Amino acid sequence: MTFEIDYFKGSPTGEIFPAKTQRPALKSDEIFIEITHSGVCGTDEHYKYVDQGLGHEGIGIVRAIGPEVKSFKVGDRAGWGYMTEVCNICEHCIAGDWLYCTGDRKMYGFGNTDQGSFGSGAVWKEPYLFHIPDGIASENAAPLMCAGVTVFAPLTQFGLKATDVVGVVGIGGLGHLALQFARALGCEVVALSGSEEKKEEALKLGAHHFVATKGVEKLEVPRKINHLLITTSKMPDWSQYASILAPMASIYLLTITDFETKLDVPFMQFLLSGWKIIGSSVPPKVVYVQMLEFAALHGVKPVIEKFPLNYEGVKESMKKLDEGKMRYRGVLCADLH
Repeated sequence: MTFEIDYFKGSPTGEIFPAKTQRPALKSDEIFIEITHSGVCGTDEHYKYVDQGLGHEGIGIVRAIGPEVKSFKVGDRAGWGYMTEVCNICEHCIAGDWLYCTGDRKMYGFGNTDQGSFGSGAVWKEPYLFHIPDGIASENAAPLMCAGVTVFAPLTQFGLKATDVVGVVGIGGLGHLALQFARALGCEVVALSGSEEKKEEALKLGAHHFVATKGVEKLEVPRKINHLLITTSKMPDWSQYASILAPMASIYLLTITDFETKLDVPFMQFLLSGWKIIGSSVPPKVVYVQMLEFAALHGVKPVIEKFPLNYEGVKESMKKLDEGKMRYRGVLCADLH
Protein backbone atom coordinates (compact mmCIF):
# COMPACT_ATOMS: atom_id res chain seq x y z
CA MET A 1 0.00 0.00 0.00
CA THR A 2 1.39 3.39 -0.98
CA PHE A 3 0.57 6.63 0.80
CA GLU A 4 -0.25 9.83 -1.08
CA ILE A 5 0.78 12.88 0.93
CA ASP A 6 -0.05 16.53 0.28
CA TYR A 7 2.24 19.07 1.92
CA PHE A 8 3.42 22.67 1.69
CA LYS A 9 6.99 23.61 0.90
CA GLY A 10 9.18 26.66 0.80
CA SER A 11 11.14 28.08 -2.13
CA PRO A 12 14.22 30.29 -2.66
CA THR A 13 11.94 33.34 -2.98
CA GLY A 14 10.14 32.60 0.29
CA GLU A 15 6.88 31.83 -1.50
CA ILE A 16 5.05 28.74 -0.24
CA PHE A 17 3.78 26.12 -2.68
CA PRO A 18 1.56 23.03 -2.37
CA ALA A 19 3.29 19.76 -3.28
CA LYS A 20 2.70 16.01 -3.33
CA THR A 21 4.81 13.01 -2.44
CA GLN A 22 4.38 9.26 -2.22
CA ARG A 23 5.55 6.79 0.38
CA PRO A 24 5.78 3.05 -0.40
CA ALA A 25 4.42 0.27 1.80
CA LEU A 26 5.62 0.63 5.38
CA LYS A 27 8.79 -1.24 6.34
CA SER A 28 10.03 -2.41 9.74
CA ASP A 29 9.30 0.33 12.31
CA GLU A 30 7.72 2.92 10.01
CA ILE A 31 4.41 4.57 10.92
CA PHE A 32 1.99 6.57 8.78
CA ILE A 33 0.36 9.48 10.62
CA GLU A 34 -2.65 11.44 9.43
CA ILE A 35 -1.80 14.99 10.54
CA THR A 36 -4.49 16.78 12.51
CA HIS A 37 -2.50 19.70 13.97
CA SER A 38 0.78 21.47 13.38
CA GLY A 39 2.50 24.20 15.30
CA VAL A 40 3.87 27.18 13.40
CA CYS A 41 7.38 27.91 14.65
CA GLY A 42 9.91 30.68 14.10
CA THR A 43 12.26 28.10 12.59
CA ASP A 44 9.73 27.60 9.79
CA GLU A 45 10.43 31.22 8.85
CA HIS A 46 14.04 30.25 8.06
CA TYR A 47 13.10 27.23 5.96
CA LYS A 48 10.41 28.88 3.92
CA TYR A 49 13.36 30.01 1.76
CA VAL A 50 14.35 26.38 1.12
CA ASP A 51 12.77 23.92 -1.32
CA GLN A 52 11.56 21.55 1.39
CA GLY A 53 8.48 20.51 3.33
CA LEU A 54 7.60 22.92 6.13
CA GLY A 55 6.63 22.21 9.72
CA HIS A 56 8.14 20.19 12.58
CA GLU A 57 5.57 20.41 15.40
CA GLY A 58 3.29 17.63 14.21
CA ILE A 59 0.38 15.88 15.91
CA GLY A 60 -1.83 13.28 14.29
CA ILE A 61 -3.51 9.91 14.33
CA VAL A 62 -1.67 6.66 13.58
CA ARG A 63 -3.37 5.16 10.53
CA ALA A 64 -0.96 2.36 9.59
CA ILE A 65 2.06 0.68 11.18
CA GLY A 66 5.01 -1.33 9.90
CA PRO A 67 5.49 -5.00 10.83
CA GLU A 68 8.03 -4.29 13.61
CA VAL A 69 6.24 -1.45 15.40
CA LYS A 70 5.82 -2.27 19.09
CA SER A 71 4.61 0.75 21.02
CA PHE A 72 1.97 2.29 18.74
CA LYS A 73 -1.29 0.92 17.40
CA VAL A 74 -3.70 2.24 14.80
CA GLY A 75 -5.82 5.00 16.33
CA ASP A 76 -3.18 6.27 18.76
CA ARG A 77 -2.21 9.92 18.80
CA ALA A 78 1.42 10.60 17.99
CA GLY A 79 3.61 13.67 17.81
CA TRP A 80 7.08 14.54 16.60
CA GLY A 81 9.55 17.37 16.75
CA TYR A 82 12.84 18.52 15.24
CA MET A 83 14.72 15.21 15.04
CA THR A 84 13.50 12.47 12.70
CA GLU A 85 16.39 9.99 12.52
CA VAL A 86 19.83 9.34 14.03
CA CYS A 87 22.45 6.60 13.74
CA ASN A 88 21.78 5.16 17.24
CA ILE A 89 25.33 3.77 17.44
CA CYS A 90 27.63 6.74 18.08
CA GLU A 91 28.49 7.65 21.67
CA HIS A 92 26.11 10.62 21.69
CA CYS A 93 23.16 8.56 20.48
CA ILE A 94 23.94 5.86 23.05
CA ALA A 95 23.83 8.58 25.72
CA GLY A 96 20.49 9.78 24.33
CA ASP A 97 21.83 13.07 22.98
CA TRP A 98 20.30 12.90 19.51
CA LEU A 99 21.28 16.42 18.50
CA TYR A 100 24.97 15.60 18.67
CA CYS A 101 24.78 12.42 16.58
CA THR A 102 27.98 12.10 14.54
CA GLY A 103 26.54 9.48 12.18
CA ASP A 104 23.58 9.65 9.81
CA ARG A 105 21.56 12.37 11.50
CA LYS A 106 18.34 13.66 9.95
CA MET A 107 16.42 16.57 11.39
CA TYR A 108 14.21 19.39 10.17
CA GLY A 109 16.02 21.07 7.29
CA PHE A 110 18.64 18.31 7.03
CA GLY A 111 16.88 15.18 5.77
CA ASN A 112 13.43 13.83 4.97
CA THR A 113 12.74 17.17 3.32
CA ASP A 114 9.85 16.01 1.12
CA GLN A 115 7.36 15.98 4.00
CA GLY A 116 6.58 18.04 7.08
CA SER A 117 3.84 18.81 9.55
CA PHE A 118 2.29 21.39 7.18
CA GLY A 119 0.57 18.57 5.31
CA SER A 120 -1.99 15.80 5.22
CA GLY A 121 0.26 13.07 6.57
CA ALA A 122 3.80 11.84 7.15
CA VAL A 123 5.76 8.62 7.54
CA TRP A 124 8.26 8.49 10.42
CA LYS A 125 10.12 5.79 12.30
CA GLU A 126 8.76 4.68 15.65
CA PRO A 127 11.68 5.77 17.89
CA TYR A 128 11.21 9.43 16.91
CA LEU A 129 7.50 9.60 17.68
CA PHE A 130 5.87 10.41 21.01
CA HIS A 131 2.62 9.32 22.61
CA ILE A 132 0.41 12.28 23.51
CA PRO A 133 -1.04 12.02 27.05
CA ASP A 134 -4.82 11.99 27.35
CA GLY A 135 -4.71 15.19 29.39
CA ILE A 136 -3.40 17.31 26.50
CA ALA A 137 -5.58 18.41 23.58
CA SER A 138 -3.88 17.94 20.20
CA GLU A 139 -4.05 21.65 19.41
CA ASN A 140 -2.10 22.35 22.61
CA ALA A 141 0.29 19.45 22.15
CA ALA A 142 1.59 20.68 18.78
CA PRO A 143 3.62 23.68 20.05
CA LEU A 144 4.99 21.57 22.90
CA MET A 145 6.84 19.39 20.38
CA CYS A 146 9.35 22.18 19.77
CA ALA A 147 8.68 25.32 21.82
CA GLY A 148 7.64 23.37 24.92
CA VAL A 149 10.61 21.01 25.02
CA THR A 150 13.01 23.84 24.11
CA VAL A 151 12.26 25.65 27.37
CA PHE A 152 11.60 22.56 29.51
CA ALA A 153 15.02 21.06 28.72
CA PRO A 154 17.21 23.73 30.38
CA LEU A 155 14.89 23.85 33.37
CA THR A 156 15.39 20.13 34.03
CA GLN A 157 18.81 19.16 32.66
CA PHE A 158 21.26 21.52 34.36
CA GLY A 159 20.75 21.28 38.09
CA LEU A 160 17.90 23.73 38.65
CA LYS A 161 16.33 23.55 42.14
CA ALA A 162 12.88 24.61 43.30
CA THR A 163 14.61 27.18 45.53
CA ASP A 164 16.25 28.90 42.52
CA VAL A 165 15.18 32.08 40.78
CA VAL A 166 14.46 31.74 37.06
CA GLY A 167 14.50 34.71 34.72
CA VAL A 168 12.81 34.59 31.31
CA VAL A 169 13.86 37.17 28.72
CA GLY A 170 11.13 37.69 26.14
CA ILE A 171 7.44 36.89 26.60
CA GLY A 172 6.63 35.28 23.27
CA GLY A 173 6.31 31.84 21.71
CA LEU A 174 9.01 30.33 23.94
CA GLY A 175 8.90 32.67 26.91
CA HIS A 176 5.21 32.31 27.73
CA LEU A 177 5.72 28.54 28.10
CA ALA A 178 8.95 28.98 30.09
CA LEU A 179 7.05 31.05 32.68
CA GLN A 180 4.51 28.26 33.16
CA PHE A 181 7.05 25.45 33.41
CA ALA A 182 9.31 27.36 35.81
CA ARG A 183 6.38 28.22 38.07
CA ALA A 184 5.13 24.61 38.06
CA LEU A 185 8.64 23.43 38.99
CA GLY A 186 8.37 25.51 42.16
CA CYS A 187 10.79 28.30 41.27
CA GLU A 188 10.57 32.02 41.85
CA VAL A 189 9.98 33.40 38.35
CA VAL A 190 10.98 36.77 36.87
CA ALA A 191 9.62 37.88 33.49
CA LEU A 192 11.78 40.39 31.59
CA SER A 193 10.42 42.32 28.62
CA GLY A 194 11.17 45.61 26.93
CA SER A 195 7.98 47.40 27.99
CA GLU A 196 5.09 47.00 30.43
CA GLU A 197 2.78 45.82 27.62
CA LYS A 198 2.82 42.14 28.61
CA LYS A 199 3.06 42.56 32.37
CA GLU A 200 -0.48 41.50 33.27
CA GLU A 201 -0.36 38.46 31.01
CA ALA A 202 3.10 37.41 32.23
CA LEU A 203 1.91 37.48 35.84
CA LYS A 204 -1.14 35.38 34.93
CA LEU A 205 1.11 32.86 33.16
CA GLY A 206 3.21 32.29 36.26
CA ALA A 207 5.69 35.12 36.79
CA HIS A 208 6.06 36.33 40.38
CA HIS A 209 7.78 39.52 39.22
CA PHE A 210 7.86 41.56 36.02
CA VAL A 211 10.74 43.78 34.94
CA ALA A 212 10.55 46.23 32.01
CA THR A 213 14.07 46.68 30.66
CA LYS A 214 13.93 49.36 27.98
CA GLY A 215 15.74 52.53 29.01
CA VAL A 216 16.58 51.18 32.48
CA GLU A 217 20.25 51.54 33.39
CA LYS A 218 20.27 49.21 36.41
CA LEU A 219 17.69 46.44 36.75
CA GLU A 220 16.31 45.36 40.12
CA VAL A 221 14.77 42.10 41.37
CA PRO A 222 13.93 40.86 44.90
CA ARG A 223 16.40 37.96 44.61
CA LYS A 224 19.14 37.56 42.05
CA ILE A 225 18.57 35.18 39.14
CA ASN A 226 20.24 31.76 39.12
CA HIS A 227 18.98 30.60 35.70
CA LEU A 228 18.33 33.02 32.84
CA LEU A 229 16.51 31.79 29.72
CA ILE A 230 17.09 33.92 26.61
CA THR A 231 14.08 33.37 24.35
CA THR A 232 14.76 36.33 22.05
CA SER A 233 17.20 36.47 19.14
CA LYS A 234 18.68 39.70 20.50
CA MET A 235 21.10 39.24 23.39
CA PRO A 236 20.66 41.28 26.58
CA ASP A 237 22.91 44.18 27.51
CA TRP A 238 25.16 42.31 29.95
CA SER A 239 26.14 45.45 31.84
CA GLN A 240 22.43 46.13 32.42
CA TYR A 241 21.80 42.54 33.57
CA ALA A 242 24.86 42.32 35.84
CA SER A 243 22.87 43.76 38.75
CA ILE A 244 20.30 40.92 38.71
CA LEU A 245 22.41 37.84 37.94
CA ALA A 246 23.57 35.76 40.88
CA PRO A 247 27.18 34.59 41.07
CA MET A 248 27.60 31.34 39.08
CA ALA A 249 24.33 31.95 37.23
CA SER A 250 23.57 29.83 34.17
CA ILE A 251 22.47 31.59 30.98
CA TYR A 252 20.68 29.54 28.30
CA LEU A 253 20.61 30.53 24.64
CA LEU A 254 17.45 29.01 23.13
CA THR A 255 16.53 30.84 19.94
CA ILE A 256 17.44 29.56 16.48
CA THR A 257 19.00 32.32 14.39
CA ASP A 258 21.40 32.56 11.45
CA PHE A 259 24.94 31.24 11.65
CA GLU A 260 26.44 34.72 11.19
CA THR A 261 25.02 36.01 14.49
CA LYS A 262 27.83 36.80 16.95
CA LEU A 263 27.79 36.44 20.71
CA ASP A 264 29.74 39.21 22.45
CA VAL A 265 30.24 39.02 26.20
CA PRO A 266 32.33 41.10 28.64
CA PHE A 267 35.14 38.65 29.38
CA MET A 268 36.19 39.74 32.87
CA GLN A 269 32.62 40.21 34.08
CA PHE A 270 31.80 36.63 33.14
CA LEU A 271 35.08 35.31 34.50
CA LEU A 272 34.83 36.97 37.91
CA SER A 273 31.10 36.23 38.28
CA GLY A 274 31.43 32.57 37.32
CA TRP A 275 28.55 32.91 34.86
CA LYS A 276 27.99 30.04 32.44
CA ILE A 277 26.59 30.25 28.91
CA ILE A 278 24.82 27.07 27.79
CA GLY A 279 23.43 26.38 24.34
CA SER A 280 20.32 24.20 24.47
CA SER A 281 17.96 23.01 21.75
CA VAL A 282 16.93 19.37 21.04
CA PRO A 283 17.16 17.27 24.24
CA PRO A 284 17.20 13.47 24.69
CA LYS A 285 13.97 11.59 24.00
CA VAL A 286 13.31 11.00 27.68
CA VAL A 287 13.05 14.78 28.20
CA TYR A 288 10.28 14.96 25.59
CA VAL A 289 8.38 12.21 27.41
CA GLN A 290 8.87 13.90 30.78
CA MET A 291 7.83 17.28 29.37
CA LEU A 292 4.57 15.92 27.94
CA GLU A 293 3.72 14.09 31.16
CA PHE A 294 4.59 17.16 33.26
CA ALA A 295 2.52 19.47 31.05
CA ALA A 296 -0.47 17.13 31.29
CA LEU A 297 -0.17 16.86 35.08
CA HIS A 298 0.26 20.59 35.73
CA GLY A 299 -1.96 22.01 33.01
CA VAL A 300 0.84 23.75 31.14
CA LYS A 301 -0.42 24.71 27.70
CA PRO A 302 0.40 27.28 25.04
CA VAL A 303 -1.61 30.36 24.25
CA ILE A 304 -2.58 29.65 20.65
CA GLU A 305 -4.15 31.14 17.55
CA LYS A 306 -5.76 28.59 15.25
CA PHE A 307 -5.65 28.52 11.45
CA PRO A 308 -6.97 25.98 8.93
CA LEU A 309 -4.45 23.38 7.75
CA ASN A 310 -4.70 24.41 4.11
CA TYR A 311 -2.88 26.73 1.70
CA GLU A 312 -4.65 29.87 2.90
CA GLY A 313 -4.14 28.98 6.55
CA VAL A 314 -0.42 28.29 6.07
CA LYS A 315 0.12 31.61 4.29
CA GLU A 316 -1.93 33.58 6.83
CA SER A 317 -0.20 32.04 9.84
CA MET A 318 3.29 32.52 8.40
CA LYS A 319 2.49 36.15 7.54
CA LYS A 320 1.27 36.85 11.06
CA LEU A 321 4.35 35.17 12.52
CA ASP A 322 6.65 37.17 10.25
CA GLU A 323 4.96 40.42 11.31
CA GLY A 324 5.50 39.59 14.98
CA LYS A 325 1.75 39.64 15.69
CA MET A 326 1.27 36.02 16.79
CA ARG A 327 0.07 35.59 20.40
CA TYR A 328 1.81 33.34 21.08
CA ARG A 329 1.90 30.16 18.97
CA GLY A 330 0.08 29.53 15.72
CA VAL A 331 -1.53 26.11 15.24
CA LEU A 332 -2.76 24.73 11.91
CA CYS A 333 -5.85 22.58 12.43
CA ALA A 334 -7.16 20.08 9.88
CA ASP A 335 -10.70 20.33 11.28
CA LEU A 336 -10.97 24.08 10.55
CA HIS A 337 -12.42 25.17 7.20
